[in-house]
Amino acid sequence: MEEVEQDLAAAACRGDEAAFHALVSSQKRRLYGIAYSYLHNENDALEVLQETVCRAWSRCGSLRNPEHFASWLIRILIHCCVDEQKRRQRMVPYSEIHEKGKAEMVSDSKLDLERALSRLKEKYRHVLILRYYEDMSVADIAMVLDCPEGTVKTRLRQGLKLLKHKMEPGGAFRHA
Repeated sequence: MEEVEQDLAAAACRGDEAAFHALVSSQKRRLYGIAYSYLHNENDALEVLQETVCRAWSRCGSLRNPEHFASWLIRILIHCCVDEQKRRQRMVPYSEIHEKGKAEMVSDSKLDLERALSRLKEKYRHVLILRYYEDMSVADIAMVLDCPEGTVKTRLRQGLKLLKHKMEPGGAFRHA
């Protein structure tokens, strides 16, 4: 983290709203990309971003290491995305019931990959999404998920192996 960002993070943790806004604004594209890769819906991603910012602002004073602000914010975002996914599992959206006839042009292989990813355990899904959808380094993922780099590498390898078993050779989803 650059020195300017560290100063902003320290100020934000002391309650400086302008510094907090500047930090969040500098991360907004990255945060949206992560939220969208989890939820696959623009409105849900934006709503989760709003929830993330609210949670971060209310807990910013408790952040022990302001230099880890960005990874802390991403960790909150991931928790919010997981909460939203759990909420989705409990209900069927109204639009899904009434818009069965409308089909969005999405590649079958992309849908199969997303379905296979959704069936992986969270620990594998998190590292795969952050690595391959968000192009984060192993070190960055380790910081975001608060685990050792070796653990991230193991989860990447195991996650890819599990994903391979869930996909058929042509890229289609294996219904097993």
